[in-house]
Amino acid sequence: MNEELPHVLVVDDDNRLRDLLGKFLGEHGFMVVIASDAADARDKMTLFAFDIIVLDLMMPGESGLDFAEDLRTRSKIPILMLTAMGEPENRIEGLERGADDYLVKPFEPKELLLRLHNILKRLPSLSTPPADVKLGEVMFSPGRGELIRHGQPIRLTDVESALLGALARQPGEILSRDELIELTGASGGGRAIDVQVTRLRRKIEEQAKLPRYLQTVRGKGYVLRPD
Repeated sequence: MNEELPHVLVVDDDNRLRDLLGKFLGEHGFMVVIASDAADARDKMTLFAFDIIVLDLMMPGESGLDFAEDLRTRSKIPILMLTAMGEPENRIEGLERGADDYLVKPFEPKELLLRLHNILKRLPSLSTPPADVKLGEVMFSPGRGELIRHGQPIRLTDVESALLGALARQPGEILSRDELIELTGASGGGRAIDVQVTRLRRKIEEQAKLPRYLQTVRGKGYVLRPD
């Protein structure tokens, strides 16, 4: 087994699609393990360390949404969610429940491949990180993608870490949603950036609804104002 290849876990109850995805990704530079449902995925995760998960939303028993939300309480492994439901509210819910990206079925396999590579390269794509930034009681280290409060780490997803890192590189400067999408590789448009900002504020602000550090500039975008 080539340890240098990215290791992906494909979770889908559709046998045919699961096998096709496994074969396709295996032929395009991934080590692939497949799972038929959330329980099977948990079993596989006790045996292997994965770099990313491709997760079906609609599965019997525990749904992909519930699995993603539970996984987010203990891991920041990136999740690309697959679903036949493509309405904006469905995509937003997927992001809110822990997905890093969202792909609607049916999709082109090449698009899946591109999205996976974009997720995996988000943090490395950022150039030399700035020094650690102090945000009240928390400290963010862009180099390690770590957020610390009183010596204890606060879990960040890869998208949250990339977003906070992009803002920390230019403290005091307003970055538009489009600029943040370009800097982080996030998908889903401006609304997806808004969702990620809301999630970040819950982790860095004393009052998320009255942000002191991660501020909105109406009509322009967001700005990080560290201490």
